Amino acid sequence: MEANLLFWKSRGQSFVSRLQIWVDLLDPFSLLCSDVEIQKAHARFEAGGNVNEQDGDTLTLSLSSVHADSADVLPLVFRPPAFLPVSAPVVVASFLPHSTVKSALFWQFLLQSYSAGFNHTNRNSSCEQGRKTSLKKLLFIGGTVTYATCAGALPQIFINRLSLRTPQIQQFFRFILPIPLSAALAFFNVFMVRSEESETGIQVFDSDGNSVGVSKAAGQKAVRETALSRAALFGTTAAVPNLLLLQLQRTRLFQTNSLLLAPVRHISLALVFGLMIPVSFSLFPQLGTIQKESVEEELQAAAVDGRLFYHRGL
Repeated sequence: MEANLLFWKSRGQSFVSRLQIWVDLLDPFSLLCSDVEIQKAHARFEAGGNVNEQDGDTLTLSLSSVHADSADVLPLVFRPPAFLPVSAPVVVASFLPHSTVKSALFWQFLLQSYSAGFNHTNRNSSCEQGRKTSLKKLLFIGGTVTYATCAGALPQIFINRLSLRTPQIQQFFRFILPIPLSAALAFFNVFMVRSEESETGIQVFDSDGNSVGVSKAAGQKAVRETALSRAALFGTTAAVPNLLLLQLQRTRLFQTNSLLLAPVRHISLALVFGLMIPVSFSLFPQLGTIQKESVEEELQAAAVDGRLFYHRGL
C-alpha cells in the first residue's frame, strides 16, 4: 500500500480528523512548490513512514500533490489545493442568472469541463495498464461534458425559449430548479467519468496493506461515495445562496435597494462553496472499507478481519 494511503488508514477514519487534515491540505500556497520539491517530499514521506508535526510541509505536499495509486505528481490545476481558486470563479459565474442561453452554455461548459478533468485526474487508477488516457475514454468524457453542459443550461433555455415572464415561474427556474439540477449533474459527472472503475474494478487491500486482488464491488462503492460527496458540494452551494436570496427579496431593505442582491449572491456563493469543499472531501474516507460479504467470493478469504480496504479517489 502506498505511503499516502497508509497515512489515511491510520489517521483518516473519522469525519472530524479528515476535516482537520483537508483544511490543512487545501492550502493554496502549496501550489507554489515545484514538481521536484513535491517528489522529494513524497520520497521523504515514503522513507520515514509516519511523520512528526515538524514534517508538516512534507506531509502536505505528499498528500495534496501526489496521486495515491501511481505516485505521480498531479497536474497543477487539478490538485486539491487548486480546486477552490480555479473553480470558484467559474462556479459563481455559472450559478448567476444569465440573460442569454449562450452565456449559460459557456459557463456551464467551463464548469463541467473542469469538473470532469478534476474527477478523471483524481480517480482510482490502480488497475489501469498504461499511463495515457485512451481515445475512447477521452470521447466518453467529452460526451459527458457535452450532456452536462446542455442539462445545466436548461433553466435558462426554458426561460428564453418559452418566454417565461411570470415572476413566480422565473423564481422557480432561477432559484429552485438549479438546486437539484446542480447536485444531479455533479453526481452524473463523477459517475460517468469514473465509470471504468465500476466496470473493471479496483485494487483492494487487507488490513496489513497487501494487495489481495481486484474488486468491482469496491470500485462501484468508491465511485458512488465520491459522486455523493460532489453532489453534496454543488447541491449545497446552489441551495444556501438561492434560498437566502428568496428570503431577502421579501424584506423591505432589498425591495427598495435591489442592487444589493448581486453582491450578496456573489459573496454567499463563494463563501458556501469554499466552506463546503473540505466538508465534501471529508464525507467519506480516502481509504474506504468494504465488508467481507460485499466483495466477490474469491476475495472473501483475504478479509481475515471481516473487511478489505480500497482507495476511494477524490
